[in-house]
Amino acid sequence: MAAPTMNRKKAIVLRARLAFIGMCLVGMAIAGRLIWVQVVQGPRWLAELQKNNVQERVIVPTRGNIYSDNGSLLATSLPMYRLAMNPHKDNIPDTVFTAGLDSLSWLMSRTFHERTEGEYKTMLRQARRDGRKFIYLTRTYIDYPTKKKVMHWPLLRSTRKISGAIFDKIERRYTPFGELAARTVGYVKETRGVGLEQSFDAMLAGTSGRGIFRRIAGGHWKPIVEISRPHSGFDIQTTLDVNIQDVAQAALRNALLKHQASFGCVVLMKVETGEIKAMANLGRNAAGSYSENFNYAVGLRTEPGSTFKLATFMALLEEGCVSLTDSVATGKGKYQIMDKTMSDSHEGGYGTISALRAFAQSSNIGTAKLAMRCFGSNHQKFINYIQKFGLLSPLNFQIKGEARPLIKTPGAANWYGTTLPWLSTGYEVEMSPLQMLTFYNAVANGGTIMQPFVVKEIRDGDHVLEQYKPKVLAENIASEKTLQNAKDLLIEVVETGTASEIKNTSYRIAGKTGTAQKIINRRHVNKYFTSFCGFFPADKPKYSCIVVIDQPEGIYQYGADVAAPVFKEVSEKVNSQEIDMHKELGPPQGQHFAKDLPRVGGGNRAELHQILGTLGVADEAKDSVGDWVQARAADQAVRWSSTRYLAAPERLPDVRGMMLRDALYLIENKGYRVRHLGQGRVTNMTPTPGRSLPKGSTVVLTLR
Repeated sequence: MAAPTMNRKKAIVLRARLAFIGMCLVGMAIAGRLIWVQVVQGPRWLAELQKNNVQERVIVPTRGNIYSDNGSLLATSLPMYRLAMNPHKDNIPDTVFTAGLDSLSWLMSRTFHERTEGEYKTMLRQARRDGRKFIYLTRTYIDYPTKKKVMHWPLLRSTRKISGAIFDKIERRYTPFGELAARTVGYVKETRGVGLEQSFDAMLAGTSGRGIFRRIAGGHWKPIVEISRPHSGFDIQTTLDVNIQDVAQAALRNALLKHQASFGCVVLMKVETGEIKAMANLGRNAAGSYSENFNYAVGLRTEPGSTFKLATFMALLEEGCVSLTDSVATGKGKYQIMDKTMSDSHEGGYGTISALRAFAQSSNIGTAKLAMRCFGSNHQKFINYIQKFGLLSPLNFQIKGEARPLIKTPGAANWYGTTLPWLSTGYEVEMSPLQMLTFYNAVANGGTIMQPFVVKEIRDGDHVLEQYKPKVLAENIASEKTLQNAKDLLIEVVETGTASEIKNTSYRIAGKTGTAQKIINRRHVNKYFTSFCGFFPADKPKYSCIVVIDQPEGIYQYGADVAAPVFKEVSEKVNSQEIDMHKELGPPQGQHFAKDLPRVGGGNRAELHQILGTLGVADEAKDSVGDWVQARAADQAVRWSSTRYLAAPERLPDVRGMMLRDALYLIENKGYRVRHLGQGRVTNMTPTPGRSLPKGSTVVLTLR
C-alpha cells in the first residue's frame, strides 16, 4: 500500500510543478506582450489614438492669487465660459426646437450683441439641417453669473432628454483694481512676463495634471478621463496698501498730465521694515495717455542728479573735513573746471555761503568745491564712502529686472579730472530710484539699510509655506552725529531751501530735490530728469518716499516744481490716514457736537430724521438737499448736506460715515461691486470718492 500512495504524492507534486511553470510562462508571455505593445508598438497605437481624435493632454491648474497687505485681491483667476449647444434632432425634438428658437435667438441677440435675432435663427436651423452635434453660440467668453442665467434659457435648459447648454471653460487672470499697481503685479504671457506674476511664477503656476481628451467639433478638446489631478498654485500676500497705492498713482498721473512728462514713478516704503506700501509706474503710451508699461522704480538706471548730494555731504561729514557751518565760495554761479563749466541754477550765483546753505539751495559749485577740498587727493576714499552707504550694491529685490548701480572707478580710462566734481553732484553715476530710496530710508532708520521687499508670505490656503521678514543689509553706515546732520540738511531743504513750497505746518518733511540734465546721443541737452526723495514725519520717520518725473514740458522743469508737490500730496494723504502719526485735532470753533448728541455720519435723510426726532435732536437742511445725505455739526443741531458725486454718472459716490447697508445700496446701484473690511461705519474708500470708474469695477470699503 505504501508504494501506490508514494506514487500518487509524486504525481500530485509533479502536476503542481507543471501548473506553476505553466502559469509562470503565461505570465511571462503576458508581460512580454505588454512590453511589445507599449514599447515596440507604442508609437503606432499612439498615432492611431490621435487619429481617432483622442489624446492624452495637459490639465492646466488654477493659478494662485496675489493679495494686498490687508487681504484685498490684486490678481486672481476667474473661470470664463464659451457657450455652445447640441442642436441635433437626437438631442432636441422638433416641437421643442420650434417652440424655443425665437425666444433663444432674441435673448442671444439682446445679451451678447454678436449677431441679430435673424442671424441666430438662420445659424441654428442650418446647423440642425447639417446634422451637427456641436455649435458655438458665442465668439467671446462669458463670466459665471451670465453662465447661470444662460442655463435657464429655452433649448439650453438641461433635462433628462435634452443635454442643454455646453460650456467650454478656461481661466483668465483678473485684476479687481484694474491698473492699480499693474506693473508691480505684472503678468505672464506664454514665454514672457513681468512683475510678481513672472518673478514668482513657479509658486503661482501650480502643478499640471494629465488626462484623456476627445476632439470635438470646432477643434476643441473635451476631457474624458483624468489620469493625474492638477494642483493649484500657491497664493502670495504682498506688502502693498491699496489705499496708499491709489493715492500715489492718482497724484503721479495728475502730475504727468499737468507737465506732459514722459514717464514717472512713486515708491513709498516703511522706514523700520523696508516694506513697499506703494509702487506706481506710469509712462506715456501710443494713445498719448499714461499706463503702467514699465517698472521704472526697479528697472530704470539713470543719473540721479542732486538727490545724490546727500551721499556726498555725508562722506564729507564722516571724513571730518567739513562742518555744516563751514563757508564755501560759489561765486556768480559759474565755475570753470579744466575744460568744463559747472553752473548753479540760481542766476548770478549764491556768493559765499555755508555748507548748510549750499545743500539747502542745491548748489552744484558749492558741493563740488567741498568734495574736491576733501577728496581731491584721494578719489578712491570718496568711492569707498559711497560703497559703505550701500549705493553700489544690488538690492536683490524680489521682482526680477533690477537695474544694478554703475559708477566710474578711479584710475580707469574713463576717469577724468572732472569726474569727481561732477560725480559729487549726481552725474557720472547711475542707479535706480529704488536704490536711492533705500539709501534715504537708511538715513531715516538711524543708519540701518533695510532690504526693500514687496512679498511677505507665500500660502497654500491658510497654511504659510514661506514668510519673508525684514532683512538688514548693513548697519551703522555712518556715525550718529553724521546721521543727525544729514537729517538737519534734509529738513533745511524743505524749511528754507529749494523745496520750501511743500513745507507743512502739521508735520515736518525731510527731503532733497533733484534735477539731472539728460544725456541724448552722448551730449547733455535741455531736458531734465526730476526727482524728490525724503521721509516723513522728519522728527520720527515712519515712511520714506521717492518721486521721479522724466522730461516735464513747459516752464516748470525742476524737481522742486514737478516732483516735490507729488511727494507732498502723497505724504499728506498718508498722514491723514495714519492716526498714530499726528495729534488729534479738536472740532473747529463754532462747530461741535455736544456730549449728549449722537454720532451721526450719513445715510438716508428720512430715516436719520426719524431717528433724531425720536432722540429729541434737531436737524437742519436746505431745500436742495437730496434723499441721501452726510452730516456735520452746527451748534446743537445736525446739519445735512447732499452725498457728494451721487448724481454724477460713472463717478464713485462718497459714502464715508455711512453704515454698510446704505453704502452698499448706493454703490451697487451705480453698477459697481463692493468688498468690505471690518465693521461699523465706512471710514475709507478705495478708489477715492469722485473717481470716474467703469461699470463692474470693485470698490473696497474699510469700516470701523
